[in-house]
Amino acid sequence: MLNAYISGTGSYVPPRVVTNDDLARDFGIDTTHEWVVQRTGIEARRFAEEGVGSSDLAVHAAEEAIARAGIQKHDLDLILFSTLSPEHHFPGSGVYLQRKLGLLEGDSPKFVPAMDIRNQCSGFLYGLGTATAMVRSGAARHVLVVGAETHSAALDLSTRGRQVASLFGDGAGAVIVSATEEDRGVRTWHLGADGRFADTLCLKVWDIRKRPYIPVGEDGMGRVDPAMLWPYMEGKVVFRHAVERMCGALMQACWALNVDANDIDLFFFHQANKRINEYVASTLNIPPHKVLSNIERYGNTTAATIPLLLAEAEREGTLRKGMKVALVAFGSGFTWGSAIVDW
Repeated sequence: MLNAYISGTGSYVPPRVVTNDDLARDFGIDTTHEWVVQRTGIEARRFAEEGVGSSDLAVHAAEEAIARAGIQKHDLDLILFSTLSPEHHFPGSGVYLQRKLGLLEGDSPKFVPAMDIRNQCSGFLYGLGTATAMVRSGAARHVLVVGAETHSAALDLSTRGRQVASLFGDGAGAVIVSATEEDRGVRTWHLGADGRFADTLCLKVWDIRKRPYIPVGEDGMGRVDPAMLWPYMEGKVVFRHAVERMCGALMQACWALNVDANDIDLFFFHQANKRINEYVASTLNIPPHKVLSNIERYGNTTAATIPLLLAEAEREGTLRKGMKVALVAFGSGFTWGSAIVDW
């Protein structure tokens, strides 16, 4: 039976660093460095420049992952692109990434299928599960799974929006999921969703139920109410459910393999809020040194957080072949996921 393993990782963040002090000084947000750090653990994030979209960030991460996997771009059999910030309402960002990777150029273009995954912070794990199933079934040998976000264009960068605006940053992470006969790879993965809380963390600017879905004034220009234009979050509800679901998802993955925290070498938590991750680790008695973090530097990059963290850890030598690692995420929807991987 074929196993599915992560053969390559890659990451990319835009060069512009925006600190907590920058939020106050440059954008006029009534906040302080201490206020943001105390509540989230975030010290800075990256913002892309105007004209840069999620697929532009993704192509850098994807090319690094492809190179580290030791394959060629034309070896790809499928692209899975996880994002909540696509360039357009449609088409999805996956086809833009396909084009920017150069797969359609030359005398032998390869029309690799591309699928967008819209599961927000859990999107990468939904993509990883899908890629694993495709590889194990024999339908694909190399699947590119990308998480990329350009949040900065859709944040209310004012005091009114500071609860959300201080959390998010731009970035991309990617992995190649490949087939192998070696005894390694993704051992188990579990996904879940609870649509009862779909409106608890949302952005409703595209409400297709309305006629027209964006009101149009007498001048022919669209008018969008701020309540629809900017992300909305009930922070305390999200925090409580994030802790509960991340704990449950991790336990489910461990039970499936009859392992516990002592058997896991490293934990890769979704980087939404450092306080959430500390609470989860404390609840499950996970030693802090096993829980990696980069939220201090990048903030919440949603679908990109886990693959970005994997790529950094592998590049720095912290993540090495033979390690057993656990991944877990929770996000809007509510959706969540976990996986255990033998690296």
